[in-house]
Amino acid sequence: MRARLLLCLAFVAMPTPLLARDYGQQGTHFPIIELDLLEQIKLRLHAMEASGEINRLNNKLKARTIARVNRPTPVAGIVRAEKTRSWQYDPTITLATDIFDDKGRRIWAKGTRVNPLDTVPLRQKLIFIDGDDPAQLKWAMNDNAASKAKLILVRGAPLKLMKARQKRFYFDQGGKLTEHFGIKAVPAMVDQQGRVLRVREVALPPRKGSIQ
Repeated sequence: MRARLLLCLAFVAMPTPLLARDYGQQGTHFPIIELDLLEQIKLRLHAMEASGEINRLNNKLKARTIARVNRPTPVAGIVRAEKTRSWQYDPTITLATDIFDDKGRRIWAKGTRVNPLDTVPLRQKLIFIDGDDPAQLKWAMNDNAASKAKLILVRGAPLKLMKARQKRFYFDQGGKLTEHFGIKAVPAMVDQQGRVLRVREVALPPRKGSIQ
C-alpha cells in the first residue's frame, strides 16, 4: 500500500508535457519595411534644400526676428493713465537662508530683513511710456531729470526712437517690471524716496479728438 502511494506521488510530481498546436495564419501578414529615422530626416532635409524650402524658412525666421527686435510685443494690459495716482513700494525682503561671503563667513542670518536700497540705491529714475504716444514721449523728454532717467517702453519701436532722439530706450520685455511695481497705466515713474520707492502713474491731457 505504501509503495503504491509513493508511486502515485511520483507520477503527480512529474512535469506535465506542454502541448503545441498550430492554429494556422490569422489575417494578412506583411513584412516589416521601415526606413531608419535618421535616414528619413536626411532625405527630408535634402528634399527641402533642393526645393529651396530651407532658404525660404531661414529668410522668414530672419525677417520675424528683425521685426521682433525693432518692435517687441507690447506689454499686455497696460493702458493710458486716466487719473494720477501714487503709492510706495517697499523692496525689503526677509532672508530665507543664511548668506555667506566668498570666504564662508556669514554676513546675513536667516530671518534678517534686508532693504536693498540701503546698499544699492536707485541711481536713475525709471520712466515707463507708450512709445507710440507722442504726448507721452514729449512728457518723458521734457521731464527735468529726463537726461538721467531710464526710459522704458511698454509699446513702440526702441531702436527707431534711439536713432530719432539720440537717447537710449529700453523695453519692458514680458512686462516684468510693470508687474513687479504694480503699474497698470502709463506714463508712470519710479524714483527713490528714502528707504522706499515711489511709484506714480500720471494722467496727461486727453488726446485731441478723443472722447472722455
